[in-house]
Amino acid sequence: MTMDAYRYEDGTISYPGHPRGPDGAEPVETIDLSEFTAEVVTWTTSTATPPGVREPNHLAIVEFTIEGESVRAIGQVTTGEIEVGDEVRPVYVDELREPGAGIREPASQEWDGYRFEPV
Repeated sequence: MTMDAYRYEDGTISYPGHPRGPDGAEPVETIDLSEFTAEVVTWTTSTATPPGVREPNHLAIVEFTIEGESVRAIGQVTTGEIEVGDEVRPVYVDELREPGAGIREPASQEWDGYRFEPV
């Protein structure tokens, strides 16, 4: 599983990737963010989570810098022991939430993805 971001002709990077970038440009490259580390920009802990999501649920906005361009992502964090400025890496998990909890059609959802783990 990859954590794909798109680079556009002008050098900007988008995550998640979009079929059209700035000025309607198409992507020229796919970048797997799971191969890079990022810096925590901000974080929070939610104690009122949706059905099937772990409680407490630690979330962070992180910023990747790739060849001078930055791109941000939001996601769960593996621990509550995190601070702004910490270096994190994406780690793949099979289930970001419990399949079927509060979802009428569990097969309609994808349950895997990435969390961020302090380096």
